Amino acid sequence: MTYSGDTRVGGPADVRELPELTISKLAVGPMDNNAYLLRCRRSGDAVLIDAAAEADRILELIGSDGLARAITTHRHPDHWGALAEVVGTTGARTVAHPDDADDLPVSIDEPVEHGSRVPVGESELQVVHLRGHTPGSIALRYDDPQGTTHLFTGDSLFPGGVGKTTSAGDFQSLIGDVEQRVFGVLGDDTWIYPGHGKDTTLGAERPSLPEWHARGW
Repeated sequence: MTYSGDTRVGGPADVRELPELTISKLAVGPMDNNAYLLRCRRSGDAVLIDAAAEADRILELIGSDGLARAITTHRHPDHWGALAEVVGTTGARTVAHPDDADDLPVSIDEPVEHGSRVPVGESELQVVHLRGHTPGSIALRYDDPQGTTHLFTGDSLFPGGVGKTTSAGDFQSLIGDVEQRVFGVLGDDTWIYPGHGKDTTLGAERPSLPEWHARGW
C-alpha cells in the first residue's frame, strides 16, 4: 500500500516508509488532530509530533520500542491533550518552543528555537519557527537524503492556507514567515503534514499565495 495521508479518527495509522525513517500518521480526538510518530530505521529511536488526544491509541502506535522525545508544535490544548500521559508512560523528553512552553501541561526538557536540531536516532529534524498562529508555533523539517523534504507544520500551514490568526498583525507575521522560511527555501515537491486533516505539497499550494494575501487569512 502506498502512503496517502488520508486518515480518520478511530481508523488505522497511515504509514510511510522512507529509507531512513518510518512516518506513521494517526488521526485522534474530537478535532481530528494528527499525531505523527517518526522512527529511525537504523537505531529504532522515535519521536512523536503532537500528543494531541487518545493517549491509549498513541501509546499503542508507539508500542514496545519506546519513545525518545515528544515534540509539541504549539500551545493550543487540542495538540497536547495526551502529552502528560504519553510522557509519563514512556519517559520521553519533551520539546517545544519557549514562547509557548508555559501553557503546556508538562515542563519542557529541550526548549528549541528557529534552526535548532532535534535528533531522531541517526536522523534529525530542523525547527522552523512560524510566528502568528501562536507566538511559539514551530514546524519540523526532515530532509530525506535520498528524496524530498518533509515538513510537519502544526497549525501554521494547511491545504488552502495558513493557520488561523486573531489579528491583522498576527496574519502578516505568519504569512511572512511561511513565505520566507517555507516557500522561499523549499521546493515544490516538499510534502506537508498538517496538524489536522489531509496532507498537501508546496507545489499544490504555491499558486494560491497571492489569494491568501488578498483575503487576509
